[in-house]
Amino acid sequence: MKPRITVLTLGVDDLERSLKFYRDGLGLPTEGIVGREFEHGAVAFFDLQAGVKLAVWNRKDLAHETKVPLGAPSSTELTIGHNVGRKTEVDQVMEEAEKAGATITDPAHDTFWGGYSGHFQDPDGHLWEVVWNPDWEIND
Repeated sequence: MKPRITVLTLGVDDLERSLKFYRDGLGLPTEGIVGREFEHGAVAFFDLQAGVKLAVWNRKDLAHETKVPLGAPSSTELTIGHNVGRKTEVDQVMEEAEKAGATITDPAHDTFWGGYSGHFQDPDGHLWEVVWNPDWEIND
């Protein structure tokens, strides 16, 4: 296996709500929901950096596809990291997420390791970390 990730798929309870959150609220580019003509096939893909996509798919359809029983969602199993190039960008993204309907779980703050970060949950409870790391150069 090569060290590469091309799609992060989030199971969601309301595909339309997630589409609006990520497209309209956070401004991620997408062609909208595709695959409605297939049973268990409706999904929305959002373009991230070159070659990487974020997908939102109904939890019940994801369980069907993977043959894993549908369980209760848990926000503590995964965080998605969004690194930014400046400390002030953390505050900007956190504000944008909150306006889009996110729940701020950990307001932006200086970290013990010298960075600056905050956490929010999307409408389905998926955790995102918005972080500035002074040791990482982000090329936009």
